Amino acid sequence: MSKQRIGLVIKNEDHAQNKARELIRHIGDRCLVIDTQAETPPPIPEDLICIVVLGGDGTFLSVARYIGDSNIPLMGIKFGEVGFLAETTEDRLCEVIDALFNGEYFIRERSRLNIRVIRNNQCIVDEDVLNDAVINKAALSRLARCTVYLDDAYLTTYRADGLIVATPTGSTAYSLAAGGPVVHPEVPSTILTPICPFTLTNRPLLIPDHTRVKICLEGSPEDMILTLDGQEGFDMETCDRIYIQKSRHSVKMISFEAHSYFKVLKTRLHWSGGRS
Repeated sequence: MSKQRIGLVIKNEDHAQNKARELIRHIGDRCLVIDTQAETPPPIPEDLICIVVLGGDGTFLSVARYIGDSNIPLMGIKFGEVGFLAETTEDRLCEVIDALFNGEYFIRERSRLNIRVIRNNQCIVDEDVLNDAVINKAALSRLARCTVYLDDAYLTTYRADGLIVATPTGSTAYSLAAGGPVVHPEVPSTILTPICPFTLTNRPLLIPDHTRVKICLEGSPEDMILTLDGQEGFDMETCDRIYIQKSRHSVKMISFEAHSYFKVLKTRLHWSGGRS
């Protein structure tokens, strides 16, 4: 019986590459480097315990897109001060890899959103996102107008610089910068966050994650762009309709501590205070 391995995706920067070489020296042939940026990315081998991501949140999101509907878990390794998707810091890399091979870890699920764009009765986009879908104007001097329906019931028409539809995981990304709430990943919800709304009473809104969201673009939608996880963009047209709902495919993430999310949150947001 062949021994289990881990997959390794490495950000194209010197520090991450050096750390990868250190890990490969530590575990040898139990590590498989995967080039997810190749023109034709390789299939995921069946003997992998997980895929370890050496890089920031952007690299992690690209790997989440690479695995598609696969059940293979992901583990992020944090470099620097930013990023919410990596629980483990680089100085503990070899230590946690040893724990991984010993089976000393938890698996936590993060929900994704399925994004579909219908144009002239044809589906031109059908993608899952881990963080968010963002609609904004290419021309920054003009307001976007997004009419939103929840389970076919009219909610409102946002007049804003844009609109973010985020998962709880994505609550600490662009949505947070736009004034949205921090939402624990286990809270079953979807977040609607307008970007600089014209009407100040248009506030961020949490809705149940089983709610279906439909967005119609008003005004001049040909100036609007739909961006998925900050990595893939699509130009919108007048007739486009955007449908968003919880995906059937979650992302599984490796964790080593029972309350790791709050530890990551406090560290990244630099929270402090006395202990009760």
